Amino acid sequence: MRAGLDFRNTNTLWGSVLAETLHRCGVQHAVVSPGSRSTPLTVALAAHPGIEAIPVLDERSGGFFALGLARRTGRPVALVCTSGTAAANYLPAVIEARESRVPLLVLTADRPPELRDCAAGQAIDQQKLFGGYPNFYHELAVPEARLELLRYLRQTVAHACERAVRPAPGFVHLNVPFRDPLAPVEDGVAGGLEEGIDEAFFAHLAPAEPVAPGIIVWQRPTTARGLIVAGQVPGCHAAEHARAVRRLAESLRWPVVADVLSPVRHRAAGWSVPVVDCYDAILRNEKAAGALLPRTVLCVGGWPTSKALRQWLERSGAEIVMLDTFPENRDALHGRTRRIPVGVEAFRVDGQPVADDSYVRAWRQAQAEADG
Repeated sequence: MRAGLDFRNTNTLWGSVLAETLHRCGVQHAVVSPGSRSTPLTVALAAHPGIEAIPVLDERSGGFFALGLARRTGRPVALVCTSGTAAANYLPAVIEARESRVPLLVLTADRPPELRDCAAGQAIDQQKLFGGYPNFYHELAVPEARLELLRYLRQTVAHACERAVRPAPGFVHLNVPFRDPLAPVEDGVAGGLEEGIDEAFFAHLAPAEPVAPGIIVWQRPTTARGLIVAGQVPGCHAAEHARAVRRLAESLRWPVVADVLSPVRHRAAGWSVPVVDCYDAILRNEKAAGALLPRTVLCVGGWPTSKALRQWLERSGAEIVMLDTFPENRDALHGRTRRIPVGVEAFRVDGQPVADDSYVRAWRQAQAEADG
């Protein structure tokens, strides 16, 4: 195992990435009502040294036990069951979690799509089983041993942990389908990913804290290769937003890439850092795109509409910080992303800027060349 992960087969890897993500996001307890289809989840949670897996055979009792544990600790507790009618027994407890604002993560194992609606055993319609009560619902993809899908898994589970805590605590529901083999048997499929998943894969994850009003102070990164991506911000006051982005950019001394829908795009006169609006042309030049790869990206608002920019950011592997006051998951890249639930107007940076301005000069030159 590497970084505490289990590479024996696709399902064990999927389960152990999920468990490690839960742990990094602050989950310390899991209440498990074991069954066949939930075996990969049960094995991963029981094996994780940072999570106490508590078996409770009856799902209704398990739901209320998890509710009391989460109420006492103030932390999200994972609640795991197998497929079929098992999850229906959670309904009284999860409604109580919603009404009393207690954070729970309900993980319901399920049959894969090809074994639904065909009289397969232990299979019911688990889609949105709890109606409108969850803070967040998502059905995870069927596990595959592909790095891009494991990144998706990590970020989706991290988002679910956040939604259990803020903007108001409650429960979230992840439906988790698995194909056979459910037992942790070696099949040689997942081992090829062992070199691609290490400590850095999880390093950006952290427990979500309840939203606190006021100013958020961010410790300045030490890299000189930082970039601000200014996307669309619905409902904002355009001039005020642009002033806040300017304050942030000039404080960091980072260039700004401004989407066509960003209020910044037409309010950048006189800025001391470049505001780049022709990035599509720049990034379609392979040499320029490689030379301009960032190490840290600060995204203000939603991701830009440009496919070239999205692919370039995905290629960079940069650490991403998103400032966004909306609770929905807006990270289509599934990168090493950390979301801070605050608008740019209430965001401040602590520390001195890095003296090296070569990255700023590189972007200024690229903009000038693209403008012709």
